[in-house]
Amino acid sequence: MFVAIVLLVLVLGTVAFHFLSPWYFTPIASNWTSMDDTVTLTFVMTGLGFVLINLFIAYCVIKFRNKDGRRAEYEPESVKMETWLTILTTVAIAAMLAPGLLIWGEVVTPPDDAAEVEVLARQWNWSYRLPGEDGQLGAVAVSHTTTDNPLGIDPSDPFGQDDIVIYDPVLHLQADQAVTFLLRSNDVLHNFTVPQFRVKMDFVPGQVSYIWAEPEVEGSYDLLCEELCGVGHYAMRGRVIVDGEEAYAAWLADQPTFAETQIGLNTDVAAGQAAYAVCSSCHGANAEGNKAMHAPRLAGMDNEYMRRQLRHFKRGVRGTHEDDAWGQTMAPMAMMLADAAAINNVVSYIDTLSGQPQFNGGAKLGLSAAVERYEPSASGDPTKSKALYESTCAQCHGDLGQGVWTVNAPALTGLEDWYLASQIKNFRDGIRGRHADDLYGLQMGLVSNTMTDDQSIEDMVAYIATLENTQQSVKLAQQK
Repeated sequence: MFVAIVLLVLVLGTVAFHFLSPWYFTPIASNWTSMDDTVTLTFVMTGLGFVLINLFIAYCVIKFRNKDGRRAEYEPESVKMETWLTILTTVAIAAMLAPGLLIWGEVVTPPDDAAEVEVLARQWNWSYRLPGEDGQLGAVAVSHTTTDNPLGIDPSDPFGQDDIVIYDPVLHLQADQAVTFLLRSNDVLHNFTVPQFRVKMDFVPGQVSYIWAEPEVEGSYDLLCEELCGVGHYAMRGRVIVDGEEAYAAWLADQPTFAETQIGLNTDVAAGQAAYAVCSSCHGANAEGNKAMHAPRLAGMDNEYMRRQLRHFKRGVRGTHEDDAWGQTMAPMAMMLADAAAINNVVSYIDTLSGQPQFNGGAKLGLSAAVERYEPSASGDPTKSKALYESTCAQCHGDLGQGVWTVNAPALTGLEDWYLASQIKNFRDGIRGRHADDLYGLQMGLVSNTMTDDQSIEDMVAYIATLENTQQSVKLAQQK
């Protein structure tokens, strides 16, 4: 009797948990309500089977329990029972599988008027590409992949020149517009999942897989990789923002084409020099920086990192926190750069600067501040943070702090110690990196929490100061 009661309690508790649990589907935001219907059907079929089987076991435990004078009966087989079980299980499985097969036919058949978006996954971030004015995506190949062309677009293909490229992990889509996602991986298996869209698909290296959906609810949604893809899998986060028609058009107009991203194709260094005149009041005529203005040295800083931060300042992703006084000062300066071309121009001009401070009459120091080696901070002990750097920071920023472009991690060597310490503190304290669109900042916020106090940050900065990025040092020496 006790066993039968336990089984009944198990059945009642399971059913109650299913209906009362707060953990269930995220609200659907696309056309795939049929996905929810098939899952509900599966819950009903399997749940009904679970309840009936356990109730039957409880019934048998009570009815055929041990009694004085009762003998157990042995029946080696029952054709009637086996026949009924076979029929019932066959019908139940067919009832669950048949709708799924019909829906799968819809999943692999996108509408003719669906827009195309290419999604590139690599360890451990996302990039995107959309057709330009010609409505056609250009050819791609892994052999074309470089730091200046991370999507591997064929530079000789005229159809690729006007392709819209998005290197940030945030993708915008237009509501009520069907979209076919072309999925491409540069390295290992990944997976494309927006839980609110209800469809998902794997990236397979060497081929282009696809999935489609029609977003119907405006909002911001997480993009997840649900295929274990390496040590940084947990941090491979993206975001899909569904906009109205006007907001989407405004966002799209602000995105660069492939041709605009290529250094030397449409870069106007003279225009960048004119734009930098405003920047020089804080960052210096030669981008040497000014600690009193909390303006870091820009000479020698990673170019793509500077572009991304300028975009973030323009969009309010950075520089809006109430405690980020210096960021709030920088935000209106970034707004003066009208578009992606202007950002590219000013960054290209900064790349020509030496980082040498200028004094009255334009006289320069004999030693370039851009190549000067930092000494470890007097208050920091590099030996205490070496293990932490190697186990966490090096995974993205490199063993020598040289930065790793495939994960959009900038070089840390060459950054001023005071600036590096202040930014780590900002990440740790939530002043920076908490905006929903700052996916890399969110990752940095998690990592910075491993440095629990200011002393541990000083130790980390002191260790980074002992590293030497040979490639960067050669570049800065050439500028000198």
